[in-house]
Amino acid sequence: MASDARLIEQLDPASTVLLTVECQRGVVGVDSALPELADAARKSGALAHIARLVAAAHEAGVQVLHAVAERRPDGRGANRNARLFKAAERLSVQQIVGSSAVRIADPIPVSEDDLVVRRLHGLSPLAGTDVDALLRNFGCRTLVVTGVSANVAIPNAVFDAVNLGYTAVVPSDAIAGVPADYTPAMIRNTLALVATVTTTNEVLTCWKRPRRAP
Repeated sequence: MASDARLIEQLDPASTVLLTVECQRGVVGVDSALPELADAARKSGALAHIARLVAAAHEAGVQVLHAVAERRPDGRGANRNARLFKAAERLSVQQIVGSSAVRIADPIPVSEDDLVVRRLHGLSPLAGTDVDALLRNFGCRTLVVTGVSANVAIPNAVFDAVNLGYTAVVPSDAIAGVPADYTPAMIRNTLALVATVTTTNEVLTCWKRPRRAP
């Protein structure tokens, strides 16, 4: 865990962006294509913690980006070069462009100031999308990464953020994966080596703290 002073500095609202990864109805919602993952996100409290973080970001003036994975009805442009993609094609719920499956899931609040970045390919919300350009235009130095899954998209997002020069902050209770015991192992053995690992409550405390005038 980071020291209080270090975390406060990293989470300055003026230079921090909160990213939610695949927090969409067709992934973590009631009608998920991946019920085991959706169940893990709910039962672990991760989905509720993400909602708290987004609400707090809105109040603190922290920019929120929602990264959504979707596909065209005809599948054009989608990857087919891994087992994961081939399995996704056979799921009963498809993340089709414009469908309810790609809307942000409850109870996460969405503000008119939030941006939604959609991707048709790949495993990462940053690679090959507008996220990096948007972060730079926002003056972002720290990216807070939340969402699913700890198996694939979350480590991809963290690695890409670090490679691009951002400081990655991961609230350990605001990400989820399957099986449930895999998430803490991933955090401890991988993410903690490249990101600042913290908790939702610690992030909220930083964003509620009065800041000195410049």
